[in-house]
Amino acid sequence: MSVAEAIRTRRTVRHYLPDPIPNTTLDALLGLAVEAPTSWNLQDRSIVAVSGAEGRAGLAWATGGQPQPQEAPVVLVFVAEPQSWRDDHSDVYEQARCGGAWSDEFVAMFSAASRAFQEDLDQRGLLREYAVKDAMIAASFVMLAATEMGLATSPMNGWDEEKVKEVIGIGGRDDLAIALLVSVGYPAEDRPHPGRRARERTVFRESYGADGAGNTAHRASTQG
Repeated sequence: MSVAEAIRTRRTVRHYLPDPIPNTTLDALLGLAVEAPTSWNLQDRSIVAVSGAEGRAGLAWATGGQPQPQEAPVVLVFVAEPQSWRDDHSDVYEQARCGGAWSDEFVAMFSAASRAFQEDLDQRGLLREYAVKDAMIAASFVMLAATEMGLATSPMNGWDEEKVKEVIGIGGRDDLAIALLVSVGYPAEDRPHPGRRARERTVFRESYGADGAGNTAHRASTQG
């Protein structure tokens, strides 16, 4: 399956078969998830794979009784780490050096620039927002990779952050944030594509609302 096919065929599935996901498949899926890009390559997100009965029951509680954690064999919790930029990232730099991606000069420049950027985000109260964005990109990778593997997923809303934190062992950790929950498993339902609005309603060129037929009509009606 191509990436384009995965994008077109992925559906949000709420009900799952009880069949477990083989460890090799789950490992491959998580390996693809961590390939997702992050701002300044800080890799400021983690993934907690919850597959045990107790953990999934806890996530069902944290999500108000939604069926996904009760039925799916695995629920992935994407954790954003807004303060991770303060940690030692020498392993990241060394890996980039060894792979020939970054030179010593680039590492020195990059490290200083990254810290200055994060300090500015901290002053503006935007660290959490940036870390959540990075976690969401990883979640998107998971949903597409899972589709290619014949698995179904559901990006979940409606959860209580503090309860989710408690379930995965980070209760009271204000330095961490829950970005998203994604259930993963084999589908027990067939979800037809509900369709998307015409592209001109939501895709524009150069500026918001430009070249959109619907927006053009709206402007004409308000000006008349």
